[in-house]
Amino acid sequence: MLTDRPAGPLSRNTAVDDEVLGRLRDLCDVGGLRDLAATIDNLVGFVRDDLAAVEEGLATLSTGDTLVGEAGASLVHLGGKRLRPLCVVLASRVGSARASAVRDIAVAAELVHNATLLHDDVIDHADRRRGRPTARVELGNAASIFAGDYLLIEALNRVQRAAVPGVMEGLLGTIAEMIRAESLQLENRGSLDASEDLYFQVARGKSAALFSWALGAGALSGGASPELCRALRTYGESIGVAFQLIDDLLDLVGHHSNTGKTLFSDLSEGKITYPLIVVLDREPALADTIRAIAAEPAPSWGGDGLASPGSNGDSSANGHPGGANGAGRERERVLEAMVRHNVEATCRDLAASYIDDGIEALADVPDGPARRALTVVARASVLRER
Repeated sequence: MLTDRPAGPLSRNTAVDDEVLGRLRDLCDVGGLRDLAATIDNLVGFVRDDLAAVEEGLATLSTGDTLVGEAGASLVHLGGKRLRPLCVVLASRVGSARASAVRDIAVAAELVHNATLLHDDVIDHADRRRGRPTARVELGNAASIFAGDYLLIEALNRVQRAAVPGVMEGLLGTIAEMIRAESLQLENRGSLDASEDLYFQVARGKSAALFSWALGAGALSGGASPELCRALRTYGESIGVAFQLIDDLLDLVGHHSNTGKTLFSDLSEGKITYPLIVVLDREPALADTIRAIAAEPAPSWGGDGLASPGSNGDSSANGHPGGANGAGRERERVLEAMVRHNVEATCRDLAASYIDDGIEALADVPDGPARRALTVVARASVLRER
């Protein structure tokens, strides 16, 4: 339990935190996990105040009346899945934590995540994020980079204010791990020889490390034992890898209205992700097609991953957007190969195996609402379409 919770619900509108839990419920319903969907209904009241406090902290993020501050706050205020703050909150409930400390750590987790997005958008020349033009498009690369730095400093300030032993040291180590992973990905950008081992090194550093820290920091804030903290960090790493697998899959087969970003963007940025590693392994003849896609600037791709009318690829008489030999047709070839070789099922099955590992790591966590909620978060993350 949290030891300094507010007496009643926060006055802040709880629509966002209800949306987080509602989205998980819907995913479980669609995926046939109705028992977990029912569990979420029972858990809504368990974390609502805590998630509302996190939203309050994010909503009141100071911009310092600067362009950089506004750029950083603007991305945060666009929303997002808020899974990392949710993980902090749930892990804190394994023990007994100060609500103010949990709020600060949860806010910090979301700020670090958003900082990496602002930096990534510059590195990747990304044009869309959460359905909107990126900060680099609207304000320039420098503003986006400094906005990311601003969010990192704000995150560190909040962790320092939380004053939970071990949490600051863990975050500094996590940021260093994320930078190493980014460097490794940068060194191998554009190479079709990327191995599964390399992919998972990057996934653990870029995505799983922050999930793992969020779970461990939440547990530390609740005074959990070293054994429980390790178990929750292991859980966090497993769901972080699974999350990255699904994220990379949706870059190819998702719908832009769900993902909020341009499809095939990873490949256009020179990143060879796990779904592409699989399809290349099963159909090596696609190497030239994939290389050609990676070499082209990304136009405005439609929801099915094909070029939209009026983009860089013109419509052709045969009905293939982008022309029979254009970029749209090249993407069609990749998508068709993914269907032939059941790549989506392969990716989701592998993500599910990571989820199983994560849930297994919770074996030492006492049974209760927190553990059940963490199981729901894990299961639902494989079903997501955004």
